Amino acid sequence: MRINVVSDVHGNTAALAKAGQGADALICLGDLVLFLDYADHSRGIFPDLFGVENADLIVELRTARRFDDARELGRRLWSELEVDRDTAIESAVRRQYAELFAAFPTPTFATYGNVDIPALWPEYAGPGTTVLDGERIEIGGRVFGFVGGGLRTPMRTPYEISDEEYAAKVEALGEVDVLCSHIPPDVPDLTYDTVARRFERGSRALLDAIRRTRPRYALFGHVHQPLARRMRIGATECVNVGHFAATGRPWSLEW
Repeated sequence: MRINVVSDVHGNTAALAKAGQGADALICLGDLVLFLDYADHSRGIFPDLFGVENADLIVELRTARRFDDARELGRRLWSELEVDRDTAIESAVRRQYAELFAAFPTPTFATYGNVDIPALWPEYAGPGTTVLDGERIEIGGRVFGFVGGGLRTPMRTPYEISDEEYAAKVEALGEVDVLCSHIPPDVPDLTYDTVARRFERGSRALLDAIRRTRPRYALFGHVHQPLARRMRIGATECVNVGHFAATGRPWSLEW
């Protein structure tokens, strides 16, 4: 049995269409939407609406952790736009989702990332795509548990939830063979981004579940350039499956 796993697709539709090749199934750990490409500021919803110069500036502010200034810039730009903010974003996300979900192979098992909009997924997920969040499913004789979304941060991305709500979803899974999430467990080596030079938020509930239930694997993404891409916590192999938007390559699990 071979499962290909991707995370942080961020608009890479061409590579996504090939991500299931040679595998029995594809798992996607979220972040389909591309709002702003930090490597190429000309790509994404933000530069499409406000131009590359403003994209350069907001990346500079966020990288410097000047989140209040970044939000003020965003508020000014949106106020000057002739289209309502929510309408403009939803329209752009819908265009991306239409292409991305059409690229998913059958079968695909997917959960949400922190930049995704869960309310829109039912409109685009075809019969070959199973969406799971706080749920488990058996694939090839192994039990996979899925936890989507992220925890609250100053970035205020669309699908950030409270620690309590996130922990409840982790608890609902019980014992699984493979624990799949968008964000990593709360371990410094797994949450530190070496390019952004900051810690992303990891989940203490995931870490506690790994120590308590000892799954064979914990798979996740979210941190694009982690200090450590994999490490062992007790009996569990923890793996950041990679920044798919940049690499175009899935990570494979075989048994």
